[in-house]
Amino acid sequence: MTRFGFIRELGLLPALVVIVLAGALINNKFLTPINVVNVLANTSALALLVLGETLVLIAGKFDLSLESIVGLAPAMGLMLVLPVAARGWGIDLPVAVGLVAMLALGALVGAFNGALVVRLRLNAFIVTLAMLIILRGLLLGMTHGETLFEVPDAYLFLGAATVAGLPVSVWLTALCYVAAALFLRYHRFGRALYAIGGNAQAARAAGIRVGRVTIGAYVVAGLLAAVAGLIMCGRVGAVAANQGNGWIFNVFAAAVIGGVSLDGGKGTMFGALTGALLLNVVDNLLTLAQVETFWIQAIYGGIILLALMFSRLTNRAEQV
Repeated sequence: MTRFGFIRELGLLPALVVIVLAGALINNKFLTPINVVNVLANTSALALLVLGETLVLIAGKFDLSLESIVGLAPAMGLMLVLPVAARGWGIDLPVAVGLVAMLALGALVGAFNGALVVRLRLNAFIVTLAMLIILRGLLLGMTHGETLFEVPDAYLFLGAATVAGLPVSVWLTALCYVAAALFLRYHRFGRALYAIGGNAQAARAAGIRVGRVTIGAYVVAGLLAAVAGLIMCGRVGAVAANQGNGWIFNVFAAAVIGGVSLDGGKGTMFGALTGALLLNVVDNLLTLAQVETFWIQAIYGGIILLALMFSRLTNRAEQV
């Protein structure tokens, strides 16, 4: 990594420190253990989506459908095990089968997206946008626009259980990021992602199976989105018909802020995680300050623009 690339990766840390200090001054509840744990728990589901999207972005592609998987996967898994009276399908399958089906759906959607993009050479943005709309419609149709309650305990574990004072979701997210960072740095598949995002033709000439690696990134992203949906289900004890709606904007915001290039070939797990954490810290601070939701969205947009400009400046400096 060049000196400017290193600066871009670490550039969020001072901003994060400043925001935390400002939060402590603005609201005395900001740095309380309860609020800190709440911020980390809220970050976990978003961070898993950002991780998945980062893998796809590094390969030079997009996946907008992840936010819909967050809602559809846990909803389908629940409806397989719930009785009709609880708005399930009345199949009454074992809970373990529902959990496996939930994860399988995320992976299958990812594989389908990857196949359309790689094998049929369709535009990744349009394909995954269409899939986002399709999956959202399926979720609304399946649930009739209503929230699914009576969630089994196994579905609540990731979002509600704690270990050593921290939610299981936080530990899981941290483990996923460490594993992904090591994977990208030391495994040939991870290194291949960077090569493909940098120059797919050169990667193919070097013997890298571009199509297989790219589809693999989509599959992992879909799987992580399903896990994020399960975490959200556990946190609220239900699956709403609009679960995940609008998340993709925050996912891209976190990735861009964290230094992940939309052109492919650049990005790290540290930057992606810091971007997700920064967004949630800002959101928590603004919420405690009782700022209206629409202003928070406007601030997010401003943060994205600033991150893009900073990224452009550092990229130019690297080329000099």
